[in-house]
Amino acid sequence: MLAEDSSSMGDGSVTPRLGNMKALLGIVAGAGASYGIYKLISGGSLRRNKRSGGSEGPPVRSSQPSEVSLQRGSLLDKVSGLDVVCPRPHVASDDIIHQSPGNLEPQHLKMLLSCLQTSTNPSDRCRIILTLGNAAAFTVNQNLIREFEGIHIIAGFLSDPAPEVRVQTLNTLNNLCMNIPNQEQIKVYVPQVLELIEMSPVNSELQLGALRLLTNLSVTDKHQHLLKGSITLLLSLLVVSNEALQVQALKVLVNLSSNPDMMDDIVQAQAPASVVLLFDARTAPAVLLRLLTFAGNLKAWRPSTQVADELRRKQDCLFRVMLDESSQLQSRLVQLLSHPDGEVQAQVARILT
Repeated sequence: MLAEDSSSMGDGSVTPRLGNMKALLGIVAGAGASYGIYKLISGGSLRRNKRSGGSEGPPVRSSQPSEVSLQRGSLLDKVSGLDVVCPRPHVASDDIIHQSPGNLEPQHLKMLLSCLQTSTNPSDRCRIILTLGNAAAFTVNQNLIREFEGIHIIAGFLSDPAPEVRVQTLNTLNNLCMNIPNQEQIKVYVPQVLELIEMSPVNSELQLGALRLLTNLSVTDKHQHLLKGSITLLLSLLVVSNEALQVQALKVLVNLSSNPDMMDDIVQAQAPASVVLLFDARTAPAVLLRLLTFAGNLKAWRPSTQVADELRRKQDCLFRVMLDESSQLQSRLVQLLSHPDGEVQAQVARILT
């Protein structure tokens, strides 16, 4: 369709092995950052799945801690101040330093999930979730994280008090959502994700991250029914949001309107009358092209006379705003035939014929 305050938890009582663990997390997260796809780079926002508040999977056990000596001036020494208190897995630090997200081993993922559950520092939680999200760009890690109950652990942070943690959670779930088996677990958080969109500031990274997740979850029709009640919310975002959010909301609407089984719910949804004003030459091309795709999908739907009459009696429903004979859409489409963008002209012509 595919940001941090930190408070130190360490004191003189923290042993070297804990410092080494902290260093390990910092190195893994740093190495993973270059592999983050756009969703993860876009900021620290994503919280998600409004889904009934993220259930937790069973804790993942890490292996016994081991002592590692720090060489003065080494990279490990320089980053050893990261405040993450959790046991250090038995793994060579040099190996971790040179790992890319695609080469993380199962014990590394287990360790990160374990540390995530015990971290009390929002900055550290962000870093761990970011690293897991970068690793989730690879199918093997998507499967491993699911098998380690990591999806439920990660989704639990959709309700984290820190907005930046919620954003990174949404981004990581979005990567995990590229895996079809993972969608079966992620879908339960849809209500929570929708709530994030409703309750978050307009044009925030939280809203954008949530919409990206819903876009991937709605690519196929298997889980689209979970979004039946969100049509009005998505339409409302179109008239109050910036271009980036409009594009993402339209990606979801285009996905849903491509499914004939969703059309009854779409046309009955309450819609702001100002939606038709977006069919204008001044609208950004990226938004306008998707609007036209959405409108084309709607116009391909052919209701019976009886159904059309019933919809006309529904105040402010999308049918009346965009499909009824009284709608302004038809005249606005005619005006767009002279749009300077050839692709816009072609889409308009297809809709009108």
